Amino acid sequence: MSVENWSETVLLAELSDDPGFSDDLSAVIEQVQANKELDVVLHFSGVNYLNSSNIAKLLRLRKLQLSNSRQLRLCAVNTHVWGLFLVTGLDKVFTFFDDVSMGLASIQLDQE
Repeated sequence: MSVENWSETVLLAELSDDPGFSDDLSAVIEQVQANKELDVVLHFSGVNYLNSSNIAKLLRLRKLQLSNSRQLRLCAVNTHVWGLFLVTGLDKVFTFFDDVSMGLASIQLDQE
């Protein structure tokens, strides 16, 4: 996983496939808890599968972001993982973008 501070207020995390996915999200959650002023962009291109534990961590991160009045963007989700979001109804819960640059741009536009 690669986690970088894209700016002072934006955290960009490139997620890996399981089993690293859970560790990746745990690290992101820890950083968000330490700095409540972070918007988060999750890059999903390396993720091919989601399990219930992964979904629970995503929902936990979403709840943290909402309670901090911050943004969460999911980007570059492949077809199989997108299908899981559709089947579970989570496509209506999260905000998705085709690529990272669009996700980052949407956060910048919301900050202005």
